[in-house]
Amino acid sequence: MNLDEISMDAEERMEKALGKLKGDLTGIRTGRANPGMVDSLRVEVYGSPTPIKAIASVSAPEPQQLVIRPFDPSTIKDIEKGIIASDLGLAPQNDGKVIRLNIPALSGEVRKKMIARTKELTEEAKVAVRNVRRDANKAIDQLEKDKAISEDDSKAAKEEVQELTKKFENQASDLAKAKEAEVSEG
Repeated sequence: MNLDEISMDAEERMEKALGKLKGDLTGIRTGRANPGMVDSLRVEVYGSPTPIKAIASVSAPEPQQLVIRPFDPSTIKDIEKGIIASDLGLAPQNDGKVIRLNIPALSGEVRKKMIARTKELTEEAKVAVRNVRRDANKAIDQLEKDKAISEDDSKAAKEEVQELTKKFENQASDLAKAKEAEVSEG
């Protein structure tokens, strides 16, 4: 690997860590209905656990309500069972065509848990970014040790990796702040 490849690899892996954080934060409950809340939900249909998005459309027509409209009406009972069995803590209302989920306002206790979970996920993402930095620095050290690059090039490359690390850590913090504000305003 040369310096450009190390840098590109580090940036790609840091972007993946941030992408995972974005996905994880989408699933965190706020006081508002968000179709992302049920993204991780798998429902037992046709004999196998299936992601909800594959069997139904999910929308938020009102700030406090989700509507799940199955593509195949015969799966509505399975979807309802899946929601009840999940850890969402929501009671589905089935009218035969669609399932409505009313999203209750968050209590102070639940808000604190959601904010704590947001911080946890953010810290995991930052650790992942730092691990990428460590790997990149090791690869740079190896190039220097093998005399493939000079000490100055090594130092400059490490500074570049550090800049990337700061950039992605700041982005993770910004995502967390936005999510915490969303949870707090509920």
